Amino acid sequence: MGKMENGGAMLRIIVCTKFIHGELNPFDASALECALEFAESQSAESQSAESQSAENQNAKSLEKDGVSAELFILGMGPMTWTEPMRKLTRLGMSVKLRAVLLSDADFAGSDTLATSRILAAGVRKLEAENGPADWIFCGRQTIDGDTAQVGPELAALLERELAANCLELPELTGSLPNGSAYILRTRTGMESVQTPAVLTFERIRELRFPSLRSRAGEVEVLTRSELGIPAELCGTAGSPTHVLQTFKTERGRRKCRWITLEELWPLLETLRDQPGRMERQIAKELAEFREAEPENGPGSERLDRSPCRKMPKVFAVGREAESAAREIAEEVVFLEKTDPRTLAEAVRDAEAVLWNADLWGRKTAPQTAALLGTGLCADCTALETDGETLFFYRPAHGGDVLAKIVCRTRPQMGTVRTADSDAPDLILAGGRGIAGNWEKLKKLAEKLNALPAASRALIDSDGVPYEYQIGLTGRCVSPKIYVSVGISGAVQHTCAIENADVIIAVGPDRNARIFEYADYGIEARAEELWDPAEKQHV
Repeated sequence: MGKMENGGAMLRIIVCTKFIHGELNPFDASALECALEFAESQSAESQSAESQSAENQNAKSLEKDGVSAELFILGMGPMTWTEPMRKLTRLGMSVKLRAVLLSDADFAGSDTLATSRILAAGVRKLEAENGPADWIFCGRQTIDGDTAQVGPELAALLERELAANCLELPELTGSLPNGSAYILRTRTGMESVQTPAVLTFERIRELRFPSLRSRAGEVEVLTRSELGIPAELCGTAGSPTHVLQTFKTERGRRKCRWITLEELWPLLETLRDQPGRMERQIAKELAEFREAEPENGPGSERLDRSPCRKMPKVFAVGREAESAAREIAEEVVFLEKTDPRTLAEAVRDAEAVLWNADLWGRKTAPQTAALLGTGLCADCTALETDGETLFFYRPAHGGDVLAKIVCRTRPQMGTVRTADSDAPDLILAGGRGIAGNWEKLKKLAEKLNALPAASRALIDSDGVPYEYQIGLTGRCVSPKIYVSVGISGAVQHTCAIENADVIIAVGPDRNARIFEYADYGIEARAEELWDPAEKQHV
């Protein structure tokens, strides 16, 4: 770490927060703890350096006050958030903590873009009254929405640099005329960023407990009129995306056949020797074509199973989204991946734009949407169109529910889940049920010549690297065989494995959701899997 920002002036960090059923969103809790640690380390180094200079009166003043950094806890929500936000103000000792709640009846029903606009207005007001913020820290996403859009949209609206999916605190590399340069590790590798900047954090920290001697501060409440936001840009009126309906989904469900652990190993060998789904589909279509050829003649067209109506033109950003675009468009315009501003200009007059829901797409698409003032539907698993309007389907509420969503502005934009074409024929994935046994799963995967993988629950709880994650916020896969061990089967996971040829689930709870999406089920604890595997010499 290096010197404090602003040439020795007070360091300012704004942390965006959301409460879900009265509890702080765990990703935001991680961001807040990161902000506290970063501010404390910066303050300690700055005061240590400044104390060596008796001439520096500013340092003496800071030491006298015992505070050299200022943190704002910023939230947008109902007045019921006041008490949990007030409790968070007890966490600062050498850091001055202030809580600001943006609350107004007009804010109700805000989607991600409307929420980002309100938060951006809150940031601007805080900076106008207190001075510019060096950093804005956000959690990667909320656990109820999973869109990961607010942080990137906030960065675009405030015209600040963005580093998403951060795995560590930033480290100073040098001073610049208008700020400081930092590097930090993210899920996509090392990134450099210049302050002022927005960072979105993974769940890399647990929030501390308050000191017994600490006292809670007050929560400042700001309304729409005090922020100066027009009513038409807030709430339902200002939200470009709209949920048309939600319904329980049966998609991906299979008929589970129960087997024993002893039957697993020969079953794997048998399944590996069988042709995969793609080979079977090609063979089936070829047979259908040959059967129809004598009657209709060579070269006759078979029944087109694609939707009857398509949009005239759809833009696809990146090759990964091209196949999804072709399913709903007569013409697909392919765009190379580049920066948000360039892409915004390229698609400004488009009717619809599709992105891949990978880490790059989840970072860049929200920024582009914010620049255009349009809606963005995240992590879509299905698309429909009537020829003009695009309908997006995505999992909602963390359960067995699909939401049908429409974008009321143009261009209509969405990120789509695409299967990993490089997946091997066998994937061995672990969930929370193998906690503490990740290395054993990797060892077994190596013996089986399989790819080891993990659910989000194991990633978040056991510190497994994110490149192993399979799920709506990780990767979608389509292997010949998918074996899950200790995975409960949340919709975010099952929708990412539904293209697997065969799914085998191992778990102790026969009523777990994962078995509804498995072809074969084994009722057993993870520990029962390791020893038999050794005996089988797999």
